[in-house]
Formats: sequence, C-alpha cells, structure tokens
Amino acid sequence: MKPDDFQFMSTMLKQKSGLVLNEDKAYLLESRLMPVARAHNIKGVEELIAEIRKTNNEALIVEVTEAMTTNESFFFRDIKPFDMFKDHVLPHVLEKCAAKKSLRIWCAAASNGQEPYSLAMILKEEAAKLAGWKIEIIGTDISRQVLKKAEQGLYSQFEVQRGLPIQRLVKHFDQVGDSWRIKPQLRQKVRFEQANLLDDFARFGKMDVIFCRNVLIYFDIQTKAKVLDRLAAQLADDGFLLLGAAETVVGLTDSLRPISGHRGLYAKPAMAAKLASAA
Repeated sequence: MKPDDFQFMSTMLKQKSGLVLNEDKAYLLESRLMPVARAHNIKGVEELIAEIRKTNNEALIVEVTEAMTTNESFFFRDIKPFDMFKDHVLPHVLEKCAAKKSLRIWCAAASNGQEPYSLAMILKEEAAKLAGWKIEIIGTDISRQVLKKAEQGLYSQFEVQRGLPIQRLVKHFDQVGDSWRIKPQLRQKVRFEQANLLDDFARFGKMDVIFCRNVLIYFDIQTKAKVLDRLAAQLADDGFLLLGAAETVVGLTDSLRPISGHRGLYAKPAMAAKLASAA
C-alpha cells in the first residue's frame, strides 16, 4: 500500500471513529477492506481508497469505518469483570437503588452482543433478588452490521463454545439447526443502538453501571481522556465503570478513580473515597 494512501486512511479512521492505526497494523486495511471492495465490484483496496478520495462517498466511508472497527468478542470474556459485577457491583447497586427499584446498564462497544447478553444471563440467574425491578440493558456499537447480529441473538456453535458454560447454554439458548439463539425473554431485556464513542452520550441518560472494555486501547491519549470524561458524565454519582484489563483512568481524567482491590473497576471520586473508607 502506498504511504500516502495509508496516511489518508489512518487520518480518516481517526476522525470518524477514534481508531489509531499504526503502520505495523497496515495489514488490517488489506484484510478487512478487501471484502468491502468486492461487495462494490472494486478491484482492490488501493482502488477502494481511490474511490473514497474521488467521491467522498459518505455511505462508503461509513462501511469502511465499520469494517475497520469491528472487533471480536465472546460470552463472559475475561470472566473476572463478570464475577466482579455479580459479587461486588450488583450487591451495592441493589442496596443503593432499592427505593426506586431501577437498574440501568450500558455496554459501550458491545460488538455482536455477547457482553450485554452475558450480563442479562447473570441478572436472570439473580431474578429472586430483582423481583419487581425495572432492568434496562443498552448495548451500543459504531457498526450497524454487528448490531443487527446482536439483535438477532443467533450464534454459531463455535461462538457459544467460547467462554459459555454448558449449563448456561442449555438454560438461556434454544438450538436452531447448527446454531444457538438467545431465548426471547432474555433478548427482550437488551436494547441495541448505534452510537459512536466520539459523539455525545447525553441521550442515554444516567447509568448505574457502564461497561466499556477493550476499546480505549485503540485510541490516542487525548481521545481516551475525552471519552472517559463523557462516560463519567453519564455515570450515576454512586455508579460503576468497568474497563478492560489493559485500560485505566489514571493520568487521563480526574472524573473517575480506581476502586482499591478491584482491577478494572472505577467510580466517581466521592464514591471511590466512600468505598475506600468503608473497606
């Protein structure tokens, strides 16, 4: 790929999605954009880039951006955050939200939906504690393609084998041929919307729990800081943010603090201090 083509695409992708594409990742342009080129009867990736340069076709730009930002996920990925949610976050939320009996959870960069559905399974299994509660789980992603799959809740045998215990598979899925579909009552508990982490989040309202895992690692420092500040703005004063194991708020924002003893778990400063004093 020509250096100026790579620079053009790198700049465009950062502007559209926040994705920082280093030169050592140039191979991703070839592998992920070739299917887009074929779908439009374009000979190759260089010709695809030339078409974008020439026409500035917004629909094509969106398609290319979604292809580059589509990331793999699986059920109960890195199990520790889900254990932390069940054992530490949920008991606290049940206590502090007892009066209103309402729980709002947002999974940002939800990809194919495995993360929000994993949380829905946990809440279903804790149903006795949540009788009469209004539960809202929102999954968002920049890619409309992955959100369509998420809404369908249909996964291959390979996808359900990754991270999903057989007990939960049998309990929460129906077999459809060689695939598995999330049971309707569980699918109804999750709502999916298209959203870009570079855009305003105000329309989602305040959240008790926010999962935003394994996406900030693709942003530069300035973008990380801005996203974290806007996530904090949507977090309830006594809510929790969960990030990926390789992500942190330290040195990026004063709006959030780590929760001692719980890697990847964050809260607003007053809440973090309260939990620290109670420990």
